[in-house]
Amino acid sequence: MSFGKLANCTSCDALFVQSTRDVCPKCYQAIEKDYEKCTQFLRKRENRGSTLQQVSEATGVSAKQITRFIREGRISIANTPNLGYPCENCGTSIQKGTLCDDCARDLKREINQQLDVDQRLADFEKERNAQGYKRRDHINE
Repeated sequence: MSFGKLANCTSCDALFVQSTRDVCPKCYQAIEKDYEKCTQFLRKRENRGSTLQQVSEATGVSAKQITRFIREGRISIANTPNLGYPCENCGTSIQKGTLCDDCARDLKREINQQLDVDQRLADFEKERNAQGYKRRDHINE
């Protein structure tokens, strides 16, 4: 039976016995209190149009922590049309994933271009090697 391992809390760096979470019990309780503040704020109909900054300012919870709640699916953005978090590349407000549609499209394009270059290089190398073998065969004749 495993009881966990000693680890440092990723939030406060305190030593604790880690079982399933990467934060100590004290930090976990603080995170849960922050979550409750956010959900209580967003339950009120008049607050559902709030942005990430407005929720952060009203609750005192960091925008980074609120973003974590959204990404983890703990805070639903279905009824909060203005609640989003920044794209990791350009900072545009998004409601799912890590990149906005434009950045995701650009990244796909860059990946496809690189794959095309890699394929051309592989084809060139294959052709060069094939020609090299032909030359050697011609020399041996």
